[in-house]
Amino acid sequence: MSDLFTQPSVQPPFAEQLRPKILDDVIGQSHLLGKGKPLRLAFDSRKLHSMILWGPPGVGKTTLARLTANAFDADFIALSAVLSGVKDIREAIDKAKLNLEQYGKHTILFVDEVHRFNKSQQDAFLPFVESGLVTFIGATTENPSFEVNSALLSRAQVYVLQALNEAELTQLFDRAHQQFMPDLAISDDAKALLVGYADGDARRLLNLLEQINTAAMTSEVSQVDEPFVREALAKSGRRFDKGGEEFYDQISALHKSVRGSNPDAALYWLCRMLDGGADALYLGRRIIRMASEDIGLADPRALRLTLDAVETYERLGSPEGELALAQAIIYLAAAPKSNAVYVAYNNARAFIKNDKTRPVPLYLRNAPTKLMKELGYGHAYRYAHDEPDAYAAGENYLPEGMADMNFYEPTPRGLEAKIGERLAYLRSLDEQVRKRK
Repeated sequence: MSDLFTQPSVQPPFAEQLRPKILDDVIGQSHLLGKGKPLRLAFDSRKLHSMILWGPPGVGKTTLARLTANAFDADFIALSAVLSGVKDIREAIDKAKLNLEQYGKHTILFVDEVHRFNKSQQDAFLPFVESGLVTFIGATTENPSFEVNSALLSRAQVYVLQALNEAELTQLFDRAHQQFMPDLAISDDAKALLVGYADGDARRLLNLLEQINTAAMTSEVSQVDEPFVREALAKSGRRFDKGGEEFYDQISALHKSVRGSNPDAALYWLCRMLDGGADALYLGRRIIRMASEDIGLADPRALRLTLDAVETYERLGSPEGELALAQAIIYLAAAPKSNAVYVAYNNARAFIKNDKTRPVPLYLRNAPTKLMKELGYGHAYRYAHDEPDAYAAGENYLPEGMADMNFYEPTPRGLEAKIGERLAYLRSLDEQVRKRK
């Protein structure tokens, strides 16, 4: 019998209740956990090692770290780089020493969002990783090559985790549906909408399911269809179904409005997406891409301006930082257009993919040692700055036996027109040399 002093039981979130207890329960990451794959081999061999788990949110980084501790019977100490400082690291190290000295137990030190630690914080636990006192497992959504100290990076194996695909999210959906809401009928359209909205993020999918379950109980309905899902999600904030058609249709409209040099339409779609709850930094990344793909060298300032706009948003946040994104979009739409860099890059990649491996000519190789010089490395290399116009006319910089390539063809627009004129002049010098030979 309940009374005023009885606290109602609080159930953990779906995501916590469904956290896998054994490796075989993990959904996704088959490239790491499948038979004969790197992480599976590490578990099967019983050889514990430091690692960095790099991947987007909600793909199982924390789960894998916890499973590692369970599999190797190690104490699990978790730190958040957002909330922890050097003091917390020292306390964790003291506990690890105690575990080893008094209980003979190894410690796994898990650092979530490790890219948020600065150099001094990362240096604080490096000696204890080197000594073997702790096994370090870091989780990050950012490229560890740029965010993690090289010394720490060299002592940890980097595993790249991938966003869950539609089939994997569907499997997770079915597992959660059966366990938490077996009596609630969910239509295929509603299911597809929720899976699409999750956008590869398992935790987001489970949070959405929990939200829909709560909405269904509040509304006293036993069947959930697509309109119900859209209404329930709208009540908690106007959002996109990020994996669905509407989201990508609007991204397409934004990109094509920029490419079509229509600032008003581009601004309309940017504001439409921001108003709908699109991730401003995701839009920022797409805007940066547009600067290279559709403007390129016709106006090289476009790329720098878009980078500055995204950095401004990162500093100011919403809504102040959104103005910088709007400025970038209008600039891109009004700028001269060229996809010459985009086409050249794709042409070069396609050629290399289908071509054989060609050695670097000896005269283009570096010769830092006596032996390399004796072997002819760098011999007869023409230093361009010592030549007229700082250009070694007639020189070949491609592998020997390879025909001249024309991957990059400048357009007659913007600054690229001048680039084209310059390259044409240099090619004429090459031709003069060839005629004299």
